[in-house]
Amino acid sequence: MTGRYVALGSSMAAGPGIRPRASGAPLAAGRSAGNYAHLVARQLSHDLVDVTFSGATTANVLTERQHGAPPQVSALTGAEDLVTVTIGGNDVGYVPYLVAAGLPAWVRSVPVVGRAVRGQLDVAARDAALAAVGESLRTVGRELRRRAPTARVLFVDYLTLVPPAGTAEVPFTEEQLHTAQRISDTLEQLTAAAAADTGCELVRAGDAGRAHHPWSDAPWTTRFGLPLPGRPAPLHPNAAGMRAVADLIIGQLA
Repeated sequence: MTGRYVALGSSMAAGPGIRPRASGAPLAAGRSAGNYAHLVARQLSHDLVDVTFSGATTANVLTERQHGAPPQVSALTGAEDLVTVTIGGNDVGYVPYLVAAGLPAWVRSVPVVGRAVRGQLDVAARDAALAAVGESLRTVGRELRRRAPTARVLFVDYLTLVPPAGTAEVPFTEEQLHTAQRISDTLEQLTAAAAADTGCELVRAGDAGRAHHPWSDAPWTTRFGLPLPGRPAPLHPNAAGMRAVADLIIGQLA
């Protein structure tokens, strides 16, 4: 089976820190040769164009350059057999909220840095971003369908980052966990709605990963902590998670 496959999205698709790094990828992209797109392409013998980029928002997919890279949809030619996209979390500040929540409380009083941390923890700001991202996701779906009319277009939602309430060793308060879970659930629902409304398909990575949160016995994502060279980025998929998502995609395509 051979076809053109274009992978789009943010760090949740790029796989920062998962070795080896994708050949020729910009360093800022954090793009791994072990991300789900590469695994799918190898197994299905697809010709992969991977333009996933850490930090990407829906605007970077659609219209805005990122670190010199053109908008991700510019990679589409209309000859695609498969398109995948994981996007939206950076629009709503999902991982930045978790990072800010995991920092010691005293950091919030540090000049400049503290203001940024408090901004990420602003629940009203997160809610406003969630209210806006649904239409942005639908715009992504419509544009992918327009540019790749004969492809199977798959929205792939986010693997689970938030553990159940009461989980030991978690650096978040119960209130912060509740807010993070609400962000996660809403983003998942909005992604599903965008896929349904625009004639795209949905891969439910979040649903499959519920029992594989970072504090589980078999995690597919990493815990909060300091970024370390050669290790998957904190609060992001690990190699097992990328393999699991690739298997979900391959199963759906079959």
